Amino acid sequence: MALDLVTIPCRSDNYAYLVNGPDGCCIVDAPEAAPIIAAARDKGWTPTALLITHHHHDHVEGIEALRDAFPGLTVTGPAAEKDKMPAMDHYVAEGDSGGPCGWQVIEVPGHTLGHIAYHMPEAELVFTADSLMALGCGRVFEGTMDMMYASLCKLAALPPQTTVCSGHEYTSANGKFARTIEPDNPALISRIEAVAEARAAGRPTVPSRLSEELETNPYLRAHLPSLAEAVGLPGAAPAQVFAEVRRRKDAF
Repeated sequence: MALDLVTIPCRSDNYAYLVNGPDGCCIVDAPEAAPIIAAARDKGWTPTALLITHHHHDHVEGIEALRDAFPGLTVTGPAAEKDKMPAMDHYVAEGDSGGPCGWQVIEVPGHTLGHIAYHMPEAELVFTADSLMALGCGRVFEGTMDMMYASLCKLAALPPQTTVCSGHEYTSANGKFARTIEPDNPALISRIEAVAEARAAGRPTVPSRLSEELETNPYLRAHLPSLAEAVGLPGAAPAQVFAEVRRRKDAF
């Protein structure tokens, strides 16, 4: 299925997305209503569905204003976070699917306990919000390090050509940290340069390709012996290496 994708800057560093296809238009996450409404009207699209990834306020604050702007808009969110969010029309869990745009739910707990991603396999898109991010991953607020690593492994197993649509413009800072882990990674060095160029021109650095994340994102590389050695844990289990990398980022 051919889909059109629009990346929408919101708030100070959030992103929402508009996805339009033959069977309709959906919004992914609602950090702020006004930019989403403006983008939809600019395209001449009428969204019929809003997909929410997790309960944090900077992903749900625009829900009611979007309902007002697009009568009949249905809102879908994670069943595991039902009690933490505004009322939804539909609650979903691992393996659930729907439309428009042919989405499937992947549960990715760690950042929050009920965080979900929306995978659109036919279009090779995945909306990961604050789980897998460009050159990084979300801080582990509610889950455990093991939980977050397992979630990232799920996402890393998607086809490498998948486009990763994450929720924040954190790529520059993430790149600076990643360079402290793998200072001689040529793919990382090249990517950091491209990110700097994009930001200087005022362009978003998301979405990204999963193949690019696999080459440069330290959290997806915890299984590599070279990365385990880089953080002083030769021979350690990948989840342990991931936890050390994430702890270092928390203190960076």
